[in-house]
Amino acid sequence: MQEPEKIGFHVVTDYLNLPAISMWFLLNPPGKATIHIQSVESFDWLSTKYNSTLKEQKSYDPRYSSALNHLRFYLPDIFPALNKIVLLDHDVVVQRDLTGIWSVDMKGKVNAAVETCLESEASFRTMRMFLNFSDPFLAKKFNANACTWAFGMNLFDLQQWRRKKLTMLYRNYLQLGLKRPLWKAGSLPLGWITFYNQTVALERRWHALGLGYHSGLRRADIERAAVIHYDGVMKPWLEIGIAKYKGYWSKHIQYDHPYLQRCNIHE
Repeated sequence: MQEPEKIGFHVVTDYLNLPAISMWFLLNPPGKATIHIQSVESFDWLSTKYNSTLKEQKSYDPRYSSALNHLRFYLPDIFPALNKIVLLDHDVVVQRDLTGIWSVDMKGKVNAAVETCLESEASFRTMRMFLNFSDPFLAKKFNANACTWAFGMNLFDLQQWRRKKLTMLYRNYLQLGLKRPLWKAGSLPLGWITFYNQTVALERRWHALGLGYHSGLRRADIERAAVIHYDGVMKPWLEIGIAKYKGYWSKHIQYDHPYLQRCNIHE
């Protein structure tokens, strides 16, 4: 990590995990970098803006109901003093220095992400696969064959985000989706339409996907990636995790640490 004293980590969790995560970083500080840990429940404004929407959805599916899943659409509100941020999901491993991503040309757009529309790859997706293009609103406004992109490692220009009022756009789409079936489960299709024509493609070396669901990824692609992503249900800390990918995660785990021993986490 170059110039770690200039790095700030903002960790957002829920109230159940806040004490454990806070204690972990008190005992294992990230060198000269700064770390700020918050609970999603500490955002009082979110309860008025979003919790009513959760109740309207009447769903227990975490892809719908998790406030953390939708909190990413409020990044400019969470960090009003920041102009740019790199978003990392909880199921990623950072393997390479990310300093270079800071200088990616955003071309006046809001989001930079790896695309997921190559038919030769396991992550292949087009918008028509997850959005209901029989609905005239979607059919008129979006291209069904448009390339999609991945959440999990994104560079966001928060200045442009605020200028283009994309959080308001997200809320409008979210409310519209409550009234009729516009997309399949989860916040990813909602992200695709919120950031439609506002995303630039990152080089694939920045973000390798599929380690949580696809066993046929090339080793070279995994090892060259700055960030690897265990998206899918087969997380590396679970028994169902894909065995040949677990080492990329487990080599960073201090298995002899007393806390992990108490949690019954072993090699």
